Amino acid sequence: MDDRRAFLAVAASAVVGMLLLGRSQGASATRFAVNRTPAQWRQELGAERYAVLRDAATERPFSSPLLKEHRKGTFVCAGCAHALFSSATKFESGTGWPSFWKPLAHAVVTRADHKLLMERTEVLCARCGGHLGHVFEDGPKPTGLRYCMNGLALKFRPA
Repeated sequence: MDDRRAFLAVAASAVVGMLLLGRSQGASATRFAVNRTPAQWRQELGAERYAVLRDAATERPFSSPLLKEHRKGTFVCAGCAHALFSSATKFESGTGWPSFWKPLAHAVVTRADHKLLMERTEVLCARCGGHLGHVFEDGPKPTGLRYCMNGLALKFRPA
């Protein structure tokens, strides 16, 4: 019984360590054009947007008003107003988050994300490094990609 408890304790510690390591290698590991202190980001973004953009949290599915945004325009980063996606590339994925099949040129950067003990590709704003969401290979043609974005990470600018 003690061996089993020891094994479970070590395994749980390893999982927690991996999750914390994944968070500590956040957007601050790369230099971006827009940089602020955590306190400045918190003040500018508010708690919910800060959690998504700076701590890589995920908003509840189907909670974003941007799911129903169908006007022509541009989706920009809620942290720095960098243009990210054209409304022409938005599609209804049924996942509960705004989805796009292609970002604008030079708008985003990606990196491997192992936080949930699986490999995913995280999508960041190329200008401020804010966490936007993840990209998956189950999207529509012509790219076959689904950029699954947190609505809190975006703002919409009508054309």
